[in-house]
Formats: sequence, structure tokens, C-alpha cells
Amino acid sequence: MLKEIEKRILTSLILIPLTFFFIYKGSFIFILFLIITFFISSYEWIKMNRKKKLIKLFGIIFLFLSFYYAYVLRLEQGFKIFLFIILISILTDIGGYIFGKTFKGPKLTNISPKKTYAGLIGSFVLSIIGGLIFVEFMNNFIIDIDFNFISFEPSEIRLNLFLLLFISIVSLVSQAGDLVVSYFKRIAKIKDTGKILPGHGGLLDRIDGIIFVIPFAYIYLKLAIIYW
Repeated sequence: MLKEIEKRILTSLILIPLTFFFIYKGSFIFILFLIITFFISSYEWIKMNRKKKLIKLFGIIFLFLSFYYAYVLRLEQGFKIFLFIILISILTDIGGYIFGKTFKGPKLTNISPKKTYAGLIGSFVLSIIGGLIFVEFMNNFIIDIDFNFISFEPSEIRLNLFLLLFISIVSLVSQAGDLVVSYFKRIAKIKDTGKILPGHGGLLDRIDGIIFVIPFAYIYLKLAIIYW
């Protein structure tokens, strides 16, 4: 168990800064990063659902749309907001892992036996705290969001409500995405989608929440802010 945790930490120390680098660079490097990630995750999805043609096709289409919206979201909203969305997803995963391992307690669902209510709470707690710290560090970067859809200047209260709601829903969607992929892994009777990331499993194991968050965040920022 200790060796697995060490592998997980070491892989994260390499993977997270590398991912942030590609997000920061944008342009061709970011597109290349998205293409490589898409093909690896698609391969893992196909391998996991090799006997289910319809599910394989649906999954590939969904992955393509998710990575496409990742490109559009980074292009339209910029580095800081895209990084913010990815950070919330990562903190959701870390919070669930730490709280779940530390406090254990009742299981959340049979779909993923390792998921607990403590992990659920931890996901929200760490994502909200980390998200708010990030916003403060970035000097209220939330004003960078394109509010051209509305005819008034958003008040500070509206922006704070928008921020808290956005973080909470992104965290919820990320956890739901994790459970969806866990459901298909359970059907396939496998623990991980692959072995490319030591201590983590497959690439799809790590981005299962993010691939659901990206389309949601794009639509939310395009439509929901109209009412703010």
C-alpha cells in the first residue's frame, strides 16, 4: 500500500506540472497535448468495452467532443479560467482520496466500493477551499470571464455566488464522471483502464472527471451567466 501511494505521489509530481505547462503554452503545443491525450484515452475506452460496439462508438464521440470543448474553452476563456476548472477537478479527486482514506466510514455506492461519504465531503471541501485560494491568489481573476452576454455589470455579491456555485457544481460533475467510468470498469471487471500511469492506472482513470467537467463548464459559462 505504501509503495502504491509513493508511486501515486511521484507520478502526480511529474504529471500535474507537465499538464499545467501544456495548458499555459496553448496554441499548437496545447493542441498536440489534447490529440495525444485523446488517442490514449480512446484506446483505453475501446479496450475496456471491446465487445460493446455501440458503447465504444458513443464513448469515442463523447471523448472527441470533450477534447474539442477543452480547446475552445482554453481559446475563448483564457489560461487562468481553464486552469481554474482543471484545478477544481484535481482538488476534487485529491480531497476524495485523502478524506476517504483517512476517515473511511460508510460506502457511497456499490458502483465504486472505495467511494465513501467522507470522500464525498472531502471532495467538496478541498475543491472549494483550494478554488477560493486560487481566486485570491489570481487577484479576483473571475472578472476575466466573458460577461458580454448580460447588459449590466455583475455586483460583487453576484460574482461570489457565481463562484461558489460554479466550484460546487464542477466538483459534483467531476465526481459523477468518476462514478460513470467506474460503472463501466465494474461491468468490464477491471480495476484500472490501463497501466500507463504508475500508482494511478490508466490515463482515463485520471481524467474521468475532467472529461465530463469540460463540456459542462463550457455550456455553463456560455449560458448560465446570462442570469447573473
